Amino acid sequence: MYATLPNFVLGFHGCDRRVMQKVLNGDDSLTPSENSYDWLGHGIYFWENSPKRATEYARSLSLKHNSNIENPACIGAVIDLGRCLNLLDSASLEIVREGYNILRSTTTIAGTELPRNKLHSPSGDLLLRYLDCAVIETVHASIEERTEPAYDSVRGAFWEGSELYPDAGFKEKNHIQICVRNPNCIKGFFLPRTPSSDYDIP
Repeated sequence: MYATLPNFVLGFHGCDRRVMQKVLNGDDSLTPSENSYDWLGHGIYFWENSPKRATEYARSLSLKHNSNIENPACIGAVIDLGRCLNLLDSASLEIVREGYNILRSTTTIAGTELPRNKLHSPSGDLLLRYLDCAVIETVHASIEERTEPAYDSVRGAFWEGSELYPDAGFKEKNHIQICVRNPNCIKGFFLPRTPSSDYDIP
């Protein structure tokens, strides 16, 4: 009953400046991510209400070998989450737990091992989420098999980075991510406006 969220949210996507300009001009669309380690499964990723984090992420990707990002930029989107697998809600968390049980049973029958999340940062963050991605994709596959309405989006909160201060309950990179599976949820794109030179895009 409450899987459909009623409000629009603002999401921000880090990308190359050329991609940003093509999307704003209506000449291209954002490409869904289909990595086996995606945190919220496959789809188009956005940082909720955080253009700075989106730009920082694009900058970090631009430093990698053979990166597709030469000039880091950020594009904003107005998103209707639609039918959302909202991992800030206990009902959705139970659905994801059941997805794990299905995946575990499937791998046991097949005689294979469960994927594992992996540490990939000095702060101990699980940046390579093979297990989480497989579990969420299992949820989507299970729903499709039962011919139930598909989820348009997935939303989750993450505690990432170093402690904000000694003994803090907050971390320096806490954020909310949105994974859009149904592109029709994206109602429009815009160029973010901000007084900060950290992520201002002329």
